[in-house]
Amino acid sequence: MKKTFLVLAIGLIIQFSTFAQSQTQLKWQIGYHKTATEQPTKWIPSTVPGAVQLDVMVAEKYKQPYWYANNFEQFTWMEPYYFTYKSNFAKPSLKAGQRVYFLSKGIDYSFIVFLNGEKLLEQEGMFTYVDIDLTDKLKENNELKITLLPVPMVPGSRTTQSHFRDNARKSAKPAVSYGWDWHPRLITRGIWDETYLDIRNETHLKSVWVRYELDDKLENANLQAVVEGNLLNGANYTWTITAPDGKVVLEKKGLFDTNEPSIAANLKNIKLWWPNGYGKAELYTSKLEISKNNIILDTQSSKIGFKKVKLVTGEGGWDEQILFPKGRAVAPATFEVNGKVIFAKGSNWVHPEIFMGLATRETYERHIKLAKEANMNIFRIWGGGVTNKESFFDLCDEYGIMVWQEFPLACNQYPDEKPYLDVLKQEATSIIKRLRTHASLALWCGGNELFNDWSMMTEQSLPLRMLNKLCYDLNPEIPFNYTSPVNGMAHGHYVFWDPKNGGEVFQWLPKAHYTAYTEFGVPGTANLEVLKTMMPANELFPPKLGTSWESHHAFGVWGKDRWLELPFLNEYFGEIKNLEDLVKYSQLTQCEGYKCIFEEARRQKPYCGMAVNWDFQEPWPCAANNSLINYPSIPKPSLYAVGNSLRSVLASARIPKFRWDDGEMFSCELFLLNDSYDQIPTGKMSAKLVYDDGKELPFLTWDFPATSESKNIVGPTARVKLPKIKANLFKLVLEVEGKPEYKSEYTFVYRSFDALNAKQKVTYLNGVTD
Repeated sequence: MKKTFLVLAIGLIIQFSTFAQSQTQLKWQIGYHKTATEQPTKWIPSTVPGAVQLDVMVAEKYKQPYWYANNFEQFTWMEPYYFTYKSNFAKPSLKAGQRVYFLSKGIDYSFIVFLNGEKLLEQEGMFTYVDIDLTDKLKENNELKITLLPVPMVPGSRTTQSHFRDNARKSAKPAVSYGWDWHPRLITRGIWDETYLDIRNETHLKSVWVRYELDDKLENANLQAVVEGNLLNGANYTWTITAPDGKVVLEKKGLFDTNEPSIAANLKNIKLWWPNGYGKAELYTSKLEISKNNIILDTQSSKIGFKKVKLVTGEGGWDEQILFPKGRAVAPATFEVNGKVIFAKGSNWVHPEIFMGLATRETYERHIKLAKEANMNIFRIWGGGVTNKESFFDLCDEYGIMVWQEFPLACNQYPDEKPYLDVLKQEATSIIKRLRTHASLALWCGGNELFNDWSMMTEQSLPLRMLNKLCYDLNPEIPFNYTSPVNGMAHGHYVFWDPKNGGEVFQWLPKAHYTAYTEFGVPGTANLEVLKTMMPANELFPPKLGTSWESHHAFGVWGKDRWLELPFLNEYFGEIKNLEDLVKYSQLTQCEGYKCIFEEARRQKPYCGMAVNWDFQEPWPCAANNSLINYPSIPKPSLYAVGNSLRSVLASARIPKFRWDDGEMFSCELFLLNDSYDQIPTGKMSAKLVYDDGKELPFLTWDFPATSESKNIVGPTARVKLPKIKANLFKLVLEVEGKPEYKSEYTFVYRSFDALNAKQKVTYLNGVTD
């Protein structure tokens, strides 16, 4: 464990001023060496932002793309090696009072910075900005080097299915790099975010955080601009705030009389920021300009979204402890935003690229736009992954997507040891200060699954006690959870069918009773065309162990058959005989499974306040997994299915099972789900079965009553004897008279009498049938 120490002064920079500055992009080379005292024997061109693996891949002509088949294994040798970046540059021409800084917003993971052979900084941690004043150290010609240390390792780490992820348990390195059930063991390193020389005036801004307090009616705000900078005492300032419609609603001028100033102001008749589906995500623009002697020295602009967010106990949560002896009630798990209860519906975000240096604003926007279109209003940023770049949060602000942000702890027992706590404090402080400015931020969380038996942490664990304190000290306006799940919440299941867990998801989920479902998954294959891009044609069918199907997580990642679940598919649909049918039926079960879970969670409102599936996307192509989006940003059918189930108002059915047999009595319990704050008038819902190329069997009409704001209506149970059906699939269709936007469809498996009496062959991975 390397301690962070400074040889030159640096600052934790949250947002950087852009006025009166000049940014110089550096040209980089990179080399590798076995020990800290060696130097590279050769230098190759480097792309920044990027990753050392990508530079070596290009220069040494590795097989590409790295995500094809098992090409990623070409990088394994790099783990114990040192890598050094090098850039040569001439001393910039400076005006009086200007300084030259080296700024990097992200270097992964442990590194040492040298200028002309002199050590300037040694740091562990990829989420703390590097900001070093080089001015007094510069020569006419300069050499800047950054040496990356080998990846964090813990001696004696287990080598089972975890793929060594507990190697991350004494560092703030995201554990996902060491391998997960949807991510190869590929431990990234390198400069992964913006990095450049920055010429600034001696007096300059570092950060401006606009804190605010809303009155009880949420109409007016008391503001405080907390300003950090260099030599601010004696500077004049002009602070303006512009409303979402472009009108200037505040202009305030004055003189700083301290180097750590703050500015107070008031705004009346503010427009609130709302999550997607509940109103507009209104954003104001704050601009602070500083000057001396009538010369503008710096300016900084940022967005403000006015909101008040709480995590509260859902209705009924206080009523469960009836008889003695009593324990504590369930933990709060319902969001209240601007005084209104919000049903949080969304997905777990795992990051869109293995090599986050490749992620751009455009990358983020493609994904976030898809989430908004799917009627989502929250992302849980999973603690095993990377804290995203600034543009991700900017876009969530704009699109009205709430952010549940976890710190980089996941599925490990992180120690109560000072070296680790020092690094975690540094990284957490940087993350909090950077993200607290964003309207989309709705919840801080210590990390993923830390109270489970594979992690064995508790509220008394020092890392979690410290994170709670940091969030309270630095951002008390935002709620904090120690981990997910906590008491009352639930994770799982992650498959459609598990006899040991009660059968189908249709059967076990209605029996569940939780305040929030913050992880659940249903696997499905990648889209057909995506599968063809990730493996050789001769491996596509039939899927086998030892091929690209296994490398890309279809087999052996969480039990031998997952995530493809081939025995289940053969059991339900008969022996799968071609790739097209495999994709069709796998994706069908993913669609219907996810619809079942999301709608059931909504039916359990108001006790349940949240449904967040595992997971939204994938950072490389997965042959099969739980994601809604194929890499790089290609939706699966399940994304659209989920989007339909997340409409604010819809006709919905609780169905007892997915597979139906010839002659059975089909049944479904009807609901009208309403997450909106609209009052829904009386109406008429009809139910029918559709089968065999358009044949229809209507079997119920329900005259439902009016409902108040954000309230569901429970309807009757409808029953009908199944007709003789030729195909192996049929549909339930629900329609509301005069409201085509409320229509819902569900697809089911039908087994004919002949199929029931035929011996079903189930093919397992070893080739045995029964």
